[in-house]
Amino acid sequence: MPFDKKAVHFGGGNIGRGFVAEFLHNSGYEVVFVDVMDSIIDSLQKTPSYTVTEIGEDGERTFTIDHYRAINSKFELEKVVDEIATADVVTCAVGPNILKFVAEPVAKAIEKRTLDYPLAVIACENAINATTTWKGFIEKYIEDKLNKDTLKTIEKRARYANSAIDRIVPQQDADAGLNVKIEKFFEWCVEQKPFENGGKKPDIKGIHYVDDLQPYIERKLFTVNTSHATAAYYGYQRKKAFIHEALHDKEIHDIVRDVVKETAHLIVQKHGISVKEQDDYVESIITRISNPTLKDNVERVGRAPLRKLSRNERFIGPAAHLVERGDKVDSLLGAVEAALLFQNVEGDDESFELAKILKENSAEEATTKITGLDKSHGLYEKVVPIVAKVQKGSASLAEERLSKDLQDYELSGKL
Repeated sequence: MPFDKKAVHFGGGNIGRGFVAEFLHNSGYEVVFVDVMDSIIDSLQKTPSYTVTEIGEDGERTFTIDHYRAINSKFELEKVVDEIATADVVTCAVGPNILKFVAEPVAKAIEKRTLDYPLAVIACENAINATTTWKGFIEKYIEDKLNKDTLKTIEKRARYANSAIDRIVPQQDADAGLNVKIEKFFEWCVEQKPFENGGKKPDIKGIHYVDDLQPYIERKLFTVNTSHATAAYYGYQRKKAFIHEALHDKEIHDIVRDVVKETAHLIVQKHGISVKEQDDYVESIITRISNPTLKDNVERVGRAPLRKLSRNERFIGPAAHLVERGDKVDSLLGAVEAALLFQNVEGDDESFELAKILKENSAEEATTKITGLDKSHGLYEKVVPIVAKVQKGSASLAEERLSKDLQDYELSGKL
């Protein structure tokens, strides 16, 4: 395969290597990975290829990713700028909170760009309109620290397209190295309008270009991510180790279905998707996340609870829309409560910060800080009592957990 195009990708993690790079590689792009993690960049620089294994109910398929390079932006930022300035596409899978930190090299590259077609900028994050957010940081950097006149010709230099990605990357084997196991199912939708009138739409196999991305973004976020996180938070409370184990618990399974029944109602009413189409989508999601071959730890899926409880995310986002429409949100509120109980989990800084916010603030103040809801919104008055309940019960919950752990330990005969 001729690799006659170049893509720069921020984020050498499992999604970057196992999802984005797979599509780019299979479409004839040389991929330049950019990261600040020394171990990942060193491994990529020393290893000429790695494997991606797609996992499905019908078995596995493994193939090789090669023809890539890797740069550590901590030490070679200008080199990163040069690569982006001469690239066809720049993508990222770094987490929504990191977008502001990967704006500088893209801004400098846009100013430096001399090619006769604009750079395609596409964020691949689990967040609504992540590319628009990235664009804001990029263009603010240009305005504040570079030549403001660059913005006058920005459409000739860069085109920003939001995207919606849907593919589960489960917990990886401890000795996997750079190799990635990934779900066979995928969906990658990208706005096509930004590439009209002089833009250059990236020719990437697997991308579904659409006129209106919002239905795809919200359907994915409010179905896949909402159900996945709900299973994780309830599973954590029930001491389940893995997502598929949580969903094999009938009570948790029924709770997850009740939650996505509420979000499905929103998707159908708001976006005009048929009831059957959404029902089929829900069934496919439940099947996917229940698959034991996609073995995924509940703590990993539940991590970053503050982001997942934020205003436009998987719980508060759909619940707010539903309340505005006068529809029920009882199951979503239950999921919010379960998420609020995900506190002080080893290896997850946000879970410790969540516990701190709940401990140091009133229920009203904590609700505002955690959810971003305005006090005038109808959902706010529904969430405050839940926050207060968690605040009141978190101490006893911790005691119950400790007591249960001690009982288990005693029963094991180790005391």
